[in-house]
Amino acid sequence: MAMGKKTESAVASNALLAELRDLIESARQHVAQTANATLTMLYWHVGQRIRGEVLKETRAGYGKEILATLSQELAKDYGKGFNMSALTRMAKFAEVFPDEEIVVSLSRHLSWSHFIEILPLKQPLEREYYAELCRVERWSVRTLRERIGSQLYLRTAIAKQPEAVVKAEISHLRDGGQMTPDLVFRDPYMLDFLGLPQDYSERDLEDAILREMERFLLELGVGFTFVARQKRISVGADDFYLDLLFYHRHLKRLVAVELKLEKFQPAHKGQMELYLRWLDQYDRAAGEEAPIGLILCASKDAEQVQLMDMEASNIRVAEYLAHIPDMKVLQAQLHRAVELARERAARGMLSNEKRGASE
Repeated sequence: MAMGKKTESAVASNALLAELRDLIESARQHVAQTANATLTMLYWHVGQRIRGEVLKETRAGYGKEILATLSQELAKDYGKGFNMSALTRMAKFAEVFPDEEIVVSLSRHLSWSHFIEILPLKQPLEREYYAELCRVERWSVRTLRERIGSQLYLRTAIAKQPEAVVKAEISHLRDGGQMTPDLVFRDPYMLDFLGLPQDYSERDLEDAILREMERFLLELGVGFTFVARQKRISVGADDFYLDLLFYHRHLKRLVAVELKLEKFQPAHKGQMELYLRWLDQYDRAAGEEAPIGLILCASKDAEQVQLMDMEASNIRVAEYLAHIPDMKVLQAQLHRAVELARERAARGMLSNEKRGASE
């Protein structure tokens, strides 16, 4: 009897200990988040005040002069966190993130180290994209650095849209809206980590993806969950096999992936449409959006893909790079692809406006 009471006491003690640990960890996390948000807002207010003082003066060199004076005094009292370079960075922070309400929201999730990685980016929409995705997907500073280094923004479908569309998408996400396919899917996908030989087959590619599934999911983006390989699709008397099937938590839909070693062919669209219709009819759960398809191919003709209106069929076509070229060359190619895509989108919008006016 005494032994039973002792055991009950030990169980109760362990349960209490676990509960207290949870309370302590939760409080520590809250304190850390609060301290981070307070520090980030302090830097923003310091930067805003410096900018206000400097901007109202037209005298040449006044900005450097006042920063030098301020940094000497503040660094003496508060350490190197307020030296010349730090104050310059704070002023830049207030300049590129002028909306205090947005900074308040971001500071609850992003540390000052996150903002330091984002500040050097030259395009406002690119900065907003990384900040919002960082908030939604809870990226670490290291992950953010890797995403920026791999030109993630330029590889997303959203970057290839007119600026008004990009702004609307980011604002929608900021206001609590759901992630959209344009924010999720990329082109090209970097698969150099698979270590494929020069003469690899589709089976080699598929095997390598499964072997390196964790890294492949990271390249696909946060929210993807692996469901099946070689998913059997039975239609009438015939069986077809879908290469890879995933589920995306934010999009709330199945994602069918087909791997192609060759250049994209129009016939690939019909094959994917069949798979998506089957998945929609037999595998789609209550509350899910319609399945979406991703055709990963060695290369594609952008005009051909555009003429086939793939998005109307819930299909994305993207290239993959098994061996990464020089990053400067890749960046130039991506910038050019974005420019061409935006030009085509702008022409399409103009054409639609003309048709509407004539009607």
